Amino acid sequence: MKLIAIDLDGTLLSQDTLITQENVQAIRKAQSQGHIVMICSGRAPEDIREILKKYELSCPLAGSNGTVVQAEGKLLGIVSMSRENIIQIAKKLDDERAPYRIYANQGIFVPEDWSERVNRDLQGDTIKVEGLSDETFRRITEQPQQSNLIKYFHDYNELFDRVDLKIQKFFILTLNQQRKSELTTYLSNISGVATTSSGPMNIEVMDKYGNKGNALKIVADYYGISMADTVAIGDNFNDIPMLKVAGFSIAMGNADTVVKQLCKAVTLSNAENGVSYAIDQFILNQQEQYINSVQAIRGDR
Repeated sequence: MKLIAIDLDGTLLSQDTLITQENVQAIRKAQSQGHIVMICSGRAPEDIREILKKYELSCPLAGSNGTVVQAEGKLLGIVSMSRENIIQIAKKLDDERAPYRIYANQGIFVPEDWSERVNRDLQGDTIKVEGLSDETFRRITEQPQQSNLIKYFHDYNELFDRVDLKIQKFFILTLNQQRKSELTTYLSNISGVATTSSGPMNIEVMDKYGNKGNALKIVADYYGISMADTVAIGDNFNDIPMLKVAGFSIAMGNADTVVKQLCKAVTLSNAENGVSYAIDQFILNQQEQYINSVQAIRGDR
């Protein structure tokens, strides 16, 4: 039995942010053969569950970059940021008028002046992303709509009035290259936090113990699976912690070069059903070869 950890954006999701039928079938096939498939994403747990529900998939999950881990309706682990770090980061981002989101156990919190912050960030040396469509850019930069999950705030201090609020992650949209470099340097020097990125136009900040690698270990321990029998599939920098600790690491064809270099295998891109190919070639195919070899040995006897 293997534990297969799969990233969402840029990995399981297509460029249209859909899960193709080929990928759905590959996950179900792996599950039918006794493997555990978990989703490890920077997205909020609620968002992940909605996506899985849409495709009638049932999987353990690690949301907000592995800071919230759930399986079989149970909360297996949560890593939240300290109040001191939250205040320091939020104050800096407000001083810079940076567009950001706060991921917490009570939803995603967004400054009410998000659009004004985005427009300010677009001034100057903006980041160029090859192949980024106008529709994708619009989706990334548009004002998030309020919902049961997404809530606006005027001042981050309002959040501390909420009872039992725990914050797991800051997501910072960075459209200006100089501002991204300056913010990355500042945030990286804060004690007790870790910075990463799930794309060229963002910075993500969590507690130093909150990452996809530790989430993979938690789920492996829950199911009694050795880390040697874990597989991780991802495409970006926030996937590196789980790719490093997994028994077998697979980079997407569209992954960053740094990610590809540290993985044991590279599959097709997310536009070519790379997850389906990885599961078939590196997991199920190896299992079938083992079964065939055992049967051949038994036949010789």
